[in-house]
Amino acid sequence: MQRLEGLVRRAIQEYGMLSPGDRVCVGVSGGKDSVALTIALARLQKYLGVPFELVAVSLDPQFGGTPTDYTPLAGLFAAYGVQYEVRRSGIGHVVFDLRKESNPCALCAKMRRGLLHNTAKELGCNKVALGHHLDDAIETFYMNLWGEGRLGCFSPVTYLSRKDLYMIRPMVLATEADVRRAVKSLSLPVVKSACPADGATRRQEMKEYVAGACRADRAFRQKMLGALQQADLDGWAPLPGAPRRKGTPGPR
Repeated sequence: MQRLEGLVRRAIQEYGMLSPGDRVCVGVSGGKDSVALTIALARLQKYLGVPFELVAVSLDPQFGGTPTDYTPLAGLFAAYGVQYEVRRSGIGHVVFDLRKESNPCALCAKMRRGLLHNTAKELGCNKVALGHHLDDAIETFYMNLWGEGRLGCFSPVTYLSRKDLYMIRPMVLATEADVRRAVKSLSLPVVKSACPADGATRRQEMKEYVAGACRADRAFRQKMLGALQQADLDGWAPLPGAPRRKGTPGPR
């Protein structure tokens, strides 16, 4: 967890993700990424040097009409002093039962994103933190390249003008392996997704491709990070003057 905290801290500094007085809403699906991010931010509150508030939010799609049990997360977040909110929705019913989507992930993500933004505003938050890591960024890059024929990725920091919210991704410098080790080191509980499409998506295909590329070239992830930052693709170049990790390219 200390390594993950260091990478999160570095991303916050390199991309100016937090300012004093921010109230941050962490979107918690229940998986390892969002749980690890919440705990890393909770621990960083004590020594980051930037005072901010933290609230974790789980939006339950209720797949199959069954509410998800988030009790293990409620106990974990209470132990770290993190406010935790669970909001039930009918997203699962709409996506799979009413619409019967052939590509359910796109609609589900859009609906959950809108609900998360509205919930963040309701809770008085000015920033929303998501648990995307470097592997997610690389997968997204290739999904855009091969699926849409364009160069693009999500951004470390995005301003949503319609909601007056900032979207931040503090784990963009961490790999999925970093996250997995952090969760294991503290034996953090996770809540498995009940989504019927889990593990059978285009994203899973990209995960397998990236894993294969990393086996062939152990520096693949860091080369991709360097390319994203040097090209400043979708805001990936660190802020001028920001401290950087050794070996990490700066902005052109």
